[in-house]
Amino acid sequence: MNKSAVKETMLALSASELEHAREHYEQFLASARLDRSEPIETDERAQAETASELAEAFEQPVHDYETKIDRLRGIDFGPKSEVGEGAIVTVGARHFVIAVSTARFQHEGVELIGISTQAPIYKAMEGKEAGDDCTFNGRTLTIDEVI
Repeated sequence: MNKSAVKETMLALSASELEHAREHYEQFLASARLDRSEPIETDERAQAETASELAEAFEQPVHDYETKIDRLRGIDFGPKSEVGEGAIVTVGARHFVIAVSTARFQHEGVELIGISTQAPIYKAMEGKEAGDDCTFNGRTLTIDEVI
């Protein structure tokens, strides 16, 4: 599997999520602005305040996605022999990319999901090699492959 292409796919997914978050943020921010050249009614002020609060709520995801993209760019996706950052790990029929959390995505006909080093399943697999077992949620899992 071409791990550089996997990284690029993850970057593209994260960039798309960032753009979506920015659009929501800007949409609510725009509706929070009042035209000060005209009289402002109480109802308009209340709507603008609500939109401002929503815009603030959408601002954090924008920063989170920016951080995620920066983090992803810095990860070494070179060959790995043990479970660690930048590895692709196969457990059963599941393929985990140890980097940042992402939604499931397809690459070369394989479904992958990005997980961060903060994920509980990563903690169970950390440092293991292909053929090793780990315990997660009371179940024993065998690591089939580490790329």
